[in-house]
Amino acid sequence: MKEKINYTWQIFGVYILIIIFMLFAGTMFGQNICKEDICVVEFNASWNKSNGVDYLNTLTDCGVKRISIDEGDWQKKYNIVIVPTVIVFNGKEVKRFQADISFKLLATKEEVQEVIDEVIMSDF
Repeated sequence: MKEKINYTWQIFGVYILIIIFMLFAGTMFGQNICKEDICVVEFNASWNKSNGVDYLNTLTDCGVKRISIDEGDWQKKYNIVIVPTVIVFNGKEVKRFQADISFKLLATKEEVQEVIDEVIMSDF
């Protein structure tokens, strides 16, 4: 008579490895573009560099990142239809500011900072 082999621990181990991998992949490939909770991202192109947002680095209480859509799939991934586009993220997109037909962003520093401040206040 053959002994019945118990696979419970092997199956349990495989499930644990899958869960660990999912947690690692979620952290590695998550939605956050910046390390900070609130992040302001300027999407622009090299041909439009002269119309970049000059006040981006003066925003407070947020991370800032500049991304060129010339490389990678940023344009498709974030549905960038005109440059520059500034998006405020808090784990997900909170607010989007897009350039006008002249490829200049009309949103002021105060407007963008107001969105950041609203996100901070909504956490309380």
